[in-house]
Amino acid sequence: MTDFTAHEVSRSGTWVHKIEECILTYDERFLRRKVLNTCSGKKVLIDLPQTTSLENGDALKVEGGNFIKITSAVEPLLEITGKNLVILAWHIGNRHTPCQIDKTRLLIQDDPVIGHMLEHLGANVKSILEPFNPEKGAYGYGRTHSHDHGHTSHD
Repeated sequence: MTDFTAHEVSRSGTWVHKIEECILTYDERFLRRKVLNTCSGKKVLIDLPQTTSLENGDALKVEGGNFIKITSAVEPLLEITGKNLVILAWHIGNRHTPCQIDKTRLLIQDDPVIGHMLEHLGANVKSILEPFNPEKGAYGYGRTHSHDHGHTSHD
């Protein structure tokens, strides 16, 4: 049995009146139908019309017009620094690896293979624990299941 049901997402800055909060990792924030536990231990059934990427500060709209805030969880990441972040970012993107881009560093999920590759390219790679909020996709909000960027075939 669940305490709440959510069929809708409200993006950060578009909602008010938080009644609960869920703290989720990057991978956990990609969902369509799932039961989540709030910080206070209540259960919320997420039943969205399509798989959705939730971002830090978004909210799930529940019965009565109330909202459950989504917060990015602290998780294991690799902090990438070095002389040429642009080239390092290109190599990360070329491997379709989600990346958070800051002025002086790049953050990726803890992936030893990608970390090793970046070290060979001259990067400084350090394991850290922080919330992960990578850049959103250019062809829509957040992640998608495939590389179909909305193109349609014409027969």
